[in-house]
Amino acid sequence: MVNKGFPKFGMSQAGAFVAALKNYNLPDFILVLIAKECKSDLLERGRIDDRLQSMNDEALELLHKVFVGCKVDDAGRYAQYRFYAYVSSMYHKCEVLVNEIIPGVTGKNHKIPVAVKNNGMYIAVAYNKATGNPVNKKETARFYEMVDDIKKGEHGTMMTDAIYGSSVGFRGDALVELENLSKSRTNDLENKLDFKIANFENNIYSVTKC
Repeated sequence: MVNKGFPKFGMSQAGAFVAALKNYNLPDFILVLIAKECKSDLLERGRIDDRLQSMNDEALELLHKVFVGCKVDDAGRYAQYRFYAYVSSMYHKCEVLVNEIIPGVTGKNHKIPVAVKNNGMYIAVAYNKATGNPVNKKETARFYEMVDDIKKGEHGTMMTDAIYGSSVGFRGDALVELENLSKSRTNDLENKLDFKIANFENNIYSVTKC
């Protein structure tokens, strides 16, 4: 399939982008999201380089900025894409859903940036702070309450992981708060929930458990 946008960049630039990007383990849903945002074609299946070559210049350039260049944008959009891909890499062969609405036991609908399903059941939820000040105590408490509400509801029975990511760091008291809340949970299997912190440093996310 010929990339309609090639003349704009020239073959060499688009080819260089494809050559660099095919070495990254880009999940399918990321390619779909980027293609949609950039109004690009995308081969539904096939080798990764063929699929990349089916995308337009705008999509290739955006993918390159996000994953190869690790660029930062004011809106924090690039950081979110990196976080989506990172969460996906933690849960192989699972379905990763973006901006999922999940009701909790209180009846409140929670908008979750990234949710992971296995065999149709939610097993993990994840949130990332992409811009602004480091995560504070109030924000980690709010995250805990949201996750706890989902866990106690009918959709959270199989949920075992909750990941709080940040591209802007965490304040010490925020980490202490989440650790204390996590430790306050009962240890029976039904209530078991692992809270994980994901910090973005040196162009990669790294996880520590609370």
